[in-house]
Amino acid sequence: MEITKPLDALNMAKNTKVLAELKNGSQFVGTLRAFDIHLNIVFDDAQEIIDGEIKRNLGRILLRGDTVLLLSPQKK
Repeated sequence: MEITKPLDALNMAKNTKVLAELKNGSQFVGTLRAFDIHLNIVFDDAQEIIDGEIKRNLGRILLRGDTVLLLSPQKK
């Protein structure tokens, strides 16, 4: 699949591990299950990352799109 729009990259990353960094510096990694045009993100098996280390296992979470600074799909 060719990436022609920014959301195409997220469509390709569905059901894979994705790192999300929020505007306040928080980081989360989890399996990307769903997103919308506002960049609201649903992760399964989410974990909170602090100083490069996993601090909490959170399960399923929703990240509000206006707090997301970046999303980085992990290599397959």
